[in-house]
Amino acid sequence: MEMNRKQPDKNAPIGVFDSGVGGLTVAREIMRQMPNEKIIYFGDTARVPYGSKSQETITRYSEQIVRFLRTFQVKTIVVACNTASAYAMDTLEKHIDIPIIGVIRPGARVAVEVTRNGRIGVIATEATIASQMYTKYIKELNKDVTIYGKACPLFVPLVEEGLLQDPVTDEIARRYLTELIDIDIDTLILGCTHYPLIRSTLGRIVGEKVRLVNPAYETALELKEMLGRLDLLGDEPPGLGSNQYRFYVSDMAEKFVRFANSIIKYGILSAKAVNIEDY
Repeated sequence: MEMNRKQPDKNAPIGVFDSGVGGLTVAREIMRQMPNEKIIYFGDTARVPYGSKSQETITRYSEQIVRFLRTFQVKTIVVACNTASAYAMDTLEKHIDIPIIGVIRPGARVAVEVTRNGRIGVIATEATIASQMYTKYIKELNKDVTIYGKACPLFVPLVEEGLLQDPVTDEIARRYLTELIDIDIDTLILGCTHYPLIRSTLGRIVGEKVRLVNPAYETALELKEMLGRLDLLGDEPPGLGSNQYRFYVSDMAEKFVRFANSIIKYGILSAKAVNIEDY
């Protein structure tokens, strides 16, 4: 995957994209762990959610977004969306000459490392569950593990509406998670980048015996390791007033900025709307 690639500029930005606001949980972890890095973030707010769409559509959307991010000469791309990681990653890897990383492999790897009883639950969008990608990667690492997938389609709209601490979210989470609790999972992968934003609710419902795996955190760690290995870690601290983090969306920029500021404490002043269909 790393062969025949021209060496990008180590101080170029990292491109991060998601179907909407969920990928901000990945961007937030990159900001925390790699404070020198610049980020170009794209949220496809006009076409969210991806979780109910076909592989062909998700791949076409992802290719458009990658073409947009490449206009910024990014040094690497993070597919901060589980659904796009599940369905578009193979195609993107074939057609790109810079390193690219998704969120599924890092989460799968850590789940296999931490499970004690070999029963791993995965909650995600309908498309991610249907893709069986978590099962595929986990089984490659340990064929004796049992994976229980559960689609939770209502979590994304609840998060996007800002209902992070709300009785409605509690009730929906309880309904979704009861069957996973009943089969005695000891590890739960938050298989959608929106889900860390309701982590406290999910943790309370499954109980402290269940280890929650946050692929957003694990992806940032793996990205840092990969950039270090490829000698692509940024070594220039951003100057005062430099536009270190830039945000683009396909619709509803003001709503995106309000939400982004509620979860990222870096004072996101603006997001620019672009017509992603032009790419």
